[in-house]
Amino acid sequence: MGSTHSWKWTSYLPLQCASHSVRLRSQYNNQSSPWMQKTLPGIQEQDIRIFPEDQIREVNSTVTFCCIVPKGKSFSRMYLKRYEGTIINTKKISEHVHTLTVHLDQESENWSDVICNTTTGNSSGVCFHAGYPPGESDLQCETRDLDSIDCVWNVGKKTNEYPLIARKYHLEGRLCNDVKSGKCSQKLPVEAGERNWTLTVENPLGKLELHDTADLTRRVHMLAPQDVVASTVNARNLSLKWSWTVQKYSHLNLTCQVDVRDREANATTENFGVGLTAAVINSLRPFWDYNVRVRCGTAQHFWKWGDWSPSVTIRTKRDVPDALDVWMKVKDDRTVITWKKPLASQSHGDILGYEVAWAKTKEKNQPNKTEVPSSNYSLALQLDPSEDYTIMVTARNINGSSLPSTITVPRRNPVSDKPKVNTSWINGSNGGFTLSWSHSPDATCGYIVDWCPAFGDCTVEWLKVPPNRTNARILSENFKDGLRYLLSISACTEGAPMLLHRREGYIRETKIEGELFKLHVDPKVSDVEVSWDPIPLEKQTAAIQGYVLYYYDSGSIFNMSTENPEATRLTAKNLNISTYTFTLTAQTALGLCGNSSTSITLNPSADNLIMLILISLVAVFIVLSTITILCYKHWA
Repeated sequence: MGSTHSWKWTSYLPLQCASHSVRLRSQYNNQSSPWMQKTLPGIQEQDIRIFPEDQIREVNSTVTFCCIVPKGKSFSRMYLKRYEGTIINTKKISEHVHTLTVHLDQESENWSDVICNTTTGNSSGVCFHAGYPPGESDLQCETRDLDSIDCVWNVGKKTNEYPLIARKYHLEGRLCNDVKSGKCSQKLPVEAGERNWTLTVENPLGKLELHDTADLTRRVHMLAPQDVVASTVNARNLSLKWSWTVQKYSHLNLTCQVDVRDREANATTENFGVGLTAAVINSLRPFWDYNVRVRCGTAQHFWKWGDWSPSVTIRTKRDVPDALDVWMKVKDDRTVITWKKPLASQSHGDILGYEVAWAKTKEKNQPNKTEVPSSNYSLALQLDPSEDYTIMVTARNINGSSLPSTITVPRRNPVSDKPKVNTSWINGSNGGFTLSWSHSPDATCGYIVDWCPAFGDCTVEWLKVPPNRTNARILSENFKDGLRYLLSISACTEGAPMLLHRREGYIRETKIEGELFKLHVDPKVSDVEVSWDPIPLEKQTAAIQGYVLYYYDSGSIFNMSTENPEATRLTAKNLNISTYTFTLTAQTALGLCGNSSTSITLNPSADNLIMLILISLVAVFIVLSTITILCYKHWA
């Protein structure tokens, strides 16, 4: 009693569009006062009008627009322009008032329009914009120089905002003039101790406050080091130094990462110290280009890594070459010592040449030596097969010679108690060979797998495997389909390598094309022996598993076969006197191939021929005798 009371209600329809009435009465002790009515009449316009005007509404809200048509005019239609929202309905309120209800299910790209037309061509329109209220979240603040704060947050839904409803940001009460992707910086003193940091976001659709509580002296996001240079450069290490643009960094306990990259890989080292401005990088390759960059963070209360410095390129100094990777191939009376061409990361400069020295292992005298040009990577030696030899190979560049790579060539005399190494078959897959073998206690320094085509002269290739592995995947850019390879697995020992296993196979077999065999036919009474020359390995683009011999005359086809790939003859028996065609094919995993044919005619046997001649002679004698007797009787 005696105070002012208020009541508020919002109509879905703008108040200008139609009359709105409200009745009010009081009630006390079950007695009610008379109704008191208040009416707010709609407006009457001389021109066509639309309400509400220039509205800013939230996406996913519903708004009703009304069109007031003056007397003497007739309503035609209402529609949207530059907006693809969902029209819920249109409704006639009175003869001169019509409404359009729209669900704002998407954001406006700019201002959108509602247009109302009369039947006489008059029209009017109003603008509206659908947008989002502030929806930022997750405020997080830090400092970069200890004299300012930098805050970031999750922007949320903020796209296509018209400048009229653009959001305004205030950090610690100061307007953020340059807001990019949810970031704001302010010059504020940073002191030790935890405090509250506040960001205020506001637009016509709402206001939001975000808070972050932190001690920013424990959230230092460092700037990048400046002027990174190499103060000292050696063959296998270098020293870096840099400077700071923020003087307060010199009092911080820092941890710095040095990222070292080359054309093959990258590595990161860490250094620690107060106001750190230098670092040493070890284990580098001589005469090699490296790209180096540095970033730092606080060691105590680590927050995050700072920015990387610009990358600088540094070339280490030259050094002697690395030791060569050496192997050997023994064939007939020759021993070929071969080595892999040093990579750029191993040569440490241009290779000027190689030196090969050899001597009998049991002798201590001066070894034989020879120079090999830098373009060659092997040397053939004539060695005494009854002696062990120690071979040493070095590479030389402008800085000197590498450490010698040593290999022992064993004597080739057969040892009776040494078991023979058998050769087993292996199938290639996916362009290479997958090998596995049993562990050998003799392999004190690992294993060597070498491979080469199974025929002719070749440049042997090899792979060295550590002692703890008994498998390898063999790949080579020189591998070819349809070519048989011989692979050897040897144990690396303190002395000469020990052969453990042999494998033979193809990367991929290919069908043998054309005629493969040179056939020889030897008829024997009613049998025919078909023989052929052994097939050279270079012609076997697939492994021969056996042979099939087809033979046929004008009436029938016969065949016989053998599963012996070493066979060189097959015999067809009990043949009739006729002309036969013989076709020999090789049996492979890809089917029959290499077809070669020849023909032969079988004649009667010698006994039959003699009998036929005797019968003919007797017949001639009888005829001649008869003619003689008749002529004698009638000679007159």
